Amino acid sequence: MAVEEKRAWIMIVVTLVSYGAYLAVVLGRSGSEPLTQQPYAAALLWTVGAAIVASIALHITVSLLSPEEGEVKDQRDREIHRFGEHIGQSFVAIGAVTGMILAMAEADQFWIANAIYLGFVLSALLASMAKIASYRMGFHPW
Repeated sequence: MAVEEKRAWIMIVVTLVSYGAYLAVVLGRSGSEPLTQQPYAAALLWTVGAAIVASIALHITVSLLSPEEGEVKDQRDREIHRFGEHIGQSFVAIGAVTGMILAMAEADQFWIANAIYLGFVLSALLASMAKIASYRMGFHPW
């Protein structure tokens, strides 16, 4: 398995775990109060920060465990990375537009922040899945 494919798997796992933890914290706090009244900012910042640290640590670990593979990055790896990132960026744009629409509709900050966060989560997942699919099923540039 190529190091870039391993990195895509790391991104999927870290993204799912961190977003799942965020949802568990925020939804776990909801009692009789509406979700918009729940504190969410600290949980969002902590899970995003923990995901960044975990991702960096796991990328370093993978690079240390397979140093000879980490240095080799050919044209196919670069094209697959670029392809996956281009696909994933669509959800960053969708999340930003959704946040902007919610802001113009004067929605609660809770929904705006969560729409943007979900856009980032879906972007990371889609980009990583596109990369893995390209490695597994073959990459055929247009």
